[in-house]
Amino acid sequence: MRNIIVCAFVLLLMSSCGGTGTGELVGVSQAGEFFEPSPYGMLFIGQGSFNMGQNEQDVAGLTNAQTKTVTVSSFWMDETEITNSEYRQFVYWVRDSIARRKLAEQFDEFQIAEDANGNEIDPPFLNWDVELDWSNPEYAEVLEDMYYKENERFKHRKELDNRQWVYEYEWIDLLQAAKKSNRYNYETKQYEGRVHDIKGEIKDVKDRSAFIMKDRVLVYPDTLCFVADFTYSFNEPMTKMYFNHPGFDNYPIVGVTWKQATAFCIWRSDLLNNFLRAESQPLAMDYRLPTEAEWEYAARGGLDSGIYPWGGYYTRNNRGCFVANFKPLRGRYTDDGSERMTAVCSYAPNDFGLYDMAGNVAEWTSSAFDEASYAYVHDLNPDYQYNARPDEAPVMKRKVVRGGSWKDIAYFIQCGTRTYEYQDSATSYIGFRCVRDYIGE
Repeated sequence: MRNIIVCAFVLLLMSSCGGTGTGELVGVSQAGEFFEPSPYGMLFIGQGSFNMGQNEQDVAGLTNAQTKTVTVSSFWMDETEITNSEYRQFVYWVRDSIARRKLAEQFDEFQIAEDANGNEIDPPFLNWDVELDWSNPEYAEVLEDMYYKENERFKHRKELDNRQWVYEYEWIDLLQAAKKSNRYNYETKQYEGRVHDIKGEIKDVKDRSAFIMKDRVLVYPDTLCFVADFTYSFNEPMTKMYFNHPGFDNYPIVGVTWKQATAFCIWRSDLLNNFLRAESQPLAMDYRLPTEAEWEYAARGGLDSGIYPWGGYYTRNNRGCFVANFKPLRGRYTDDGSERMTAVCSYAPNDFGLYDMAGNVAEWTSSAFDEASYAYVHDLNPDYQYNARPDEAPVMKRKVVRGGSWKDIAYFIQCGTRTYEYQDSATSYIGFRCVRDYIGE
């Protein structure tokens, strides 16, 4: 019995956070044993290798997707494309945060100026626990300028001006921070490099703030894209109803630019990590757009040589039914069950359980587009990123789009087909889904 007590005592000493009691190296635990829970609405995509690129003839003769054997790390991926309902949560959060900032200038209950210990918070936090009652006469007076002016109101309806819903966000530019010339010099105790900010201006690196990039983006989707995309085509009902009507809640969001999709990922990351921080829980990895290698690996569903996500050579099943939402038979849109996009999960998932990796709407990736990028990207987690500045040529603003859409022929819904769109363009056939890095392998 005495020996058991002694052994238990030794183990207790060795498992202590400092480990100084034994003089042995036992490590320092941040929060004990960690287990990452499955993110809501996401599926685990395990690490693996595959042949990236086309498995069929290059019908268009583009020669921009040569076969390359690559490996990707494990990650989480949204089971479906981001829906109107989910993106609306982002839009309404931005709207409400603007309203709360205005109200905090007049009403103290909308701000938190002290922490739990009574220390002053500068600048104060917004208090989200107070109900935002838009019908309150006192609040309405402060928020009056958030509505359209009288001369802009249609049929005299008082509606909020969504042109004001701008999201201000920031991120760390690790690509510039990682450059040897931009590293901190421990001998001179200063930085000596130079960086490009988001506007293209070159600045000297004086401290770490030089790598913090800040930007602003209008979050409301371009609902006019349905009319703008197709000449001599009647699409007014989609423009008026698609984003806001509850009948389209579970349809994929469209009309968002690459910048809006990227901002959504940053907001989603902050939404989760702010909650975890308040609960004193370990923070989660950030949400982001998938690289095109991750997207293709996930689309294949473990079927390395499959042309389509379901693995077959054809777009029909053994009963003759189309298995994706695209443009079949030279324009017989409804033969696959829908003339435009349809609700997510309307077609069977691939072997990873992911829905609509072919058709419905195409999807943004984080990767910049270069016809020859497969020749020079690394074979481990390959990626080519370039955040184009506003004054740069359009060719520098191309981002890889994958998956094809409801208006594309079968060639574009193949796993290996890649195309592009400009990062500041919003269309009625491109949406997105998020990924999150997995902690571990």
